Amino acid sequence: MGRSAAFFDLDKTVIAKSSALAFGRPFYRDGLISRQDVVKSAYAQLMFRLGGTDDQTMARTRDYLAALCKGWRVEQVRQIVAETLEELINPYVYAEAATLIGEHQAAGRDVVLVSASGEEMVRPIGALLGITDIIATRMGVVDGRYSGEIEFYAAGEHKADGVREMAENRGYDLAECYAYSDSSSDLPLLEVVGHPSAVNPSRTLRRVAVEHSWPVLEFRHPIPLGRRLRERPAVPVAAAALGVGVGVAIGLAIYGRHRRARAAAV
Repeated sequence: MGRSAAFFDLDKTVIAKSSALAFGRPFYRDGLISRQDVVKSAYAQLMFRLGGTDDQTMARTRDYLAALCKGWRVEQVRQIVAETLEELINPYVYAEAATLIGEHQAAGRDVVLVSASGEEMVRPIGALLGITDIIATRMGVVDGRYSGEIEFYAAGEHKADGVREMAENRGYDLAECYAYSDSSSDLPLLEVVGHPSAVNPSRTLRRVAVEHSWPVLEFRHPIPLGRRLRERPAVPVAAAALGVGVGVAIGLAIYGRHRRARAAAV
């Protein structure tokens, strides 16, 4: 049990895409969601990434998630994630993030993934990275199916609550802990530790990071696990800046691809 830990947001911090949207295609293929659900989910994710961090917006996102998943079989979701993880997630892990995670582990710190995505998605992604500890959204389950209730929504202030609870249970000194995120919605997470860093930050988060003299890291090289084992990353963890708004640009590109793909399928 480490005296300190490093807490990593997942989307656009460790992986170069939205973990929830990444599984949209197999969920659609297996009949869990409709074409309309794919577009609505992409739009909701985009609005959230663009700064929809107020309580009302997060509550709407939480309620939409609960309604969307109601009735899904938990085992089916786990099976879909397990079958598609290699294709949909592995190629998009930032080499810089993988290196940084390894550095924290080598220093004796626990590494924790903290994500608003469901734990059925986040835990296998963590295993892919050699991470066993997660703080993620937990859905209510009745008779093996999602009940439409959310037991814990790991977003906004709730992420910080989860970190505080884990720190208390494990004896972490939060002043000695680290946190990494790209979104201003994670300001509560970043502010709860002694060593916060902004990764590929949104415009708002970049401004806050500059005001507080937090490190600003730019991760830009997603490399599959096999290549990471064969070669060291070609760039240092703190790569050259890509410019303000990089997170927004990536989000818009992902949303555009989903719209074009769904339009072509209609």
